[in-house]
Amino acid sequence: MTVNSLPVRTDIPVRTEPESPRRRGRRLLRPGAGRQHHAGPLAYVLLAVMAILSIFPLYWTMVAASTDNTRVSQTPPPFLPGPNLFSNLARAWDEAAMGKAMINSTIVAGVIALSTVMFATLAGFAFAKLRFKGRNILLMLVIGTMMVPPQLGVVPLFMMMSELGLAQQLPAVIFPTLVSAVGVFFMRQYLSEALPDELVEAGRVDGAHSLRIFWSIVLPVARPAMAVLFMITFVHAWNDFFWPFVVLDMTNPTVPVALTQLSAGYVRDQSLIMAGALLGTLPLLAMFIVFGRQIVSGIMAGAVKG
Repeated sequence: MTVNSLPVRTDIPVRTEPESPRRRGRRLLRPGAGRQHHAGPLAYVLLAVMAILSIFPLYWTMVAASTDNTRVSQTPPPFLPGPNLFSNLARAWDEAAMGKAMINSTIVAGVIALSTVMFATLAGFAFAKLRFKGRNILLMLVIGTMMVPPQLGVVPLFMMMSELGLAQQLPAVIFPTLVSAVGVFFMRQYLSEALPDELVEAGRVDGAHSLRIFWSIVLPVARPAMAVLFMITFVHAWNDFFWPFVVLDMTNPTVPVALTQLSAGYVRDQSLIMAGALLGTLPLLAMFIVFGRQIVSGIMAGAVKG
């Protein structure tokens, strides 16, 4: 008798494990997993419109900077670049001392962005994964500082900088903004989702202390969010006008403060002002062109890992 001749019973019930609600939800929420989705014509039209609306202010700044003041004030205004772009840029560079202003803005924005990223990541890791008394109260206090208008602290902050002998110097702009509550909250929210508790516990089991865990485990996980926070903080510090205008003078300005020299006088030269604004925007554009792909890829990597 061979094995093939044995009868096969079909009346034996087969026990199957019930599908969990979480697994069923994931299966229903991903019906097209693995497929390549194609955008329709309407999506391309909307993207083109949004791109044009986003680029138009920069294009208009270039057009206004390339003409003279009379042509800019006409109705309708010009929509094509003129022949005076490089001459207006040279005038704005000399009259506003843009060379020194750009060096100062690079120092201020770079130091503020680096310090904000490091301190915010440290604080975000502490609020997200460490357990200590008063953690929630401290987090609420940090979030509460976001509701206080910064203009309320200008007078006491200026008096403090004067007492320390830092008025009209770059440290007076850097020290009050070494870390921000927005950055702390942003990194706390990111690490709460992207950093598994098992990784931190594994580091504890291996005998690593908190700083070692932060350096070896937290920083690689938080790199995408750190890149985004660095870009946002750098742009904000570069464009900040109010506090540098209060605490600095025209002999040691940042770019926004230096641009105020171009609007002095009874008759404002709009083309010269636009040329100065274009000069102040070019470094930000160059930085985004150089590092934009890395930042976007970092965001996507963080989204996939999360």
